[in-house]
Amino acid sequence: MSRTSPLERLLRRERIIVAAGLATLAGLAWIYLLGGAGMDAGAWEMTRLTLFPHRLAAAPAMSMDGMGMAAAGAGRAWDLRVWLLVVAMWWTMMVAMMAPSAAPMILLYAKVRGHAKGQDPRGGGLAPTAVFAAGYLAVWLLFSLAAAGLQAGLEASALVSAALMGSTSRWLSAGVLVAAGLYQLTPLKNLCLAQCRSPAAFLSRHWRPGAAGALRLGLLHGGYCVGCCWALMALLFVGGVMNLAWIAALALLVMAEKLLPAGPWTARAAGALLLAWGLATTIA
Repeated sequence: MSRTSPLERLLRRERIIVAAGLATLAGLAWIYLLGGAGMDAGAWEMTRLTLFPHRLAAAPAMSMDGMGMAAAGAGRAWDLRVWLLVVAMWWTMMVAMMAPSAAPMILLYAKVRGHAKGQDPRGGGLAPTAVFAAGYLAVWLLFSLAAAGLQAGLEASALVSAALMGSTSRWLSAGVLVAAGLYQLTPLKNLCLAQCRSPAAFLSRHWRPGAAGALRLGLLHGGYCVGCCWALMALLFVGGVMNLAWIAALALLVMAEKLLPAGPWTARAAGALLLAWGLATTIA
């Protein structure tokens, strides 16, 4: 019976540390979201279960405890504090939703780096896994900045409620649902999804040595991930940016697309469902 060497045990421990770090990061992100992400109202108060959320968000008589504003058309001053809170909210949300589906790629990088360290103490030209992960998360930070800017514009035009942070317009809701459904069926979606579903092929094709190479690899993988999921994330403007039910459902859909054997078919089925849902919303 063969015995593992001290080096093999060390490399295995390193991968366990990376996995534990990802789980901790995702867990802390979910805790922050459950606590309200610094918003005036808690996430549970902004969570509603309905197929047509615009009806609730547009109800002029409804108000929320602790918000001090009506649910429809209530504006807020987008000062620096609000901007930072909303960007942090979006970024934390992306970490909570994307970390599980990105874990196979990050863990594979850690495994390859560990094997390279076994051959070369300098890591075989591979930078620490944290550099790769930082590149990946940086792309989602850029996405969060864009999403916060879009949210500010939609709130200013009263198309999104400042209280529920969801659509108040039937046509905005229908348009986003239909657009997301159509994107699910496009070649670009399939291309990005294929890159996310094949960590080994992606790593072998795009690997570059050194910290710059690892950062580039993380940025590139993050770019494909955004390309795969941006339309699904836009659905949060329909159901409510802090609607926990929508966040959880979208996180599960992203994981199914990227991790299950039938992931591509799941994406197409979701696209068809979103199209039907969008059309139904136009008459809701």
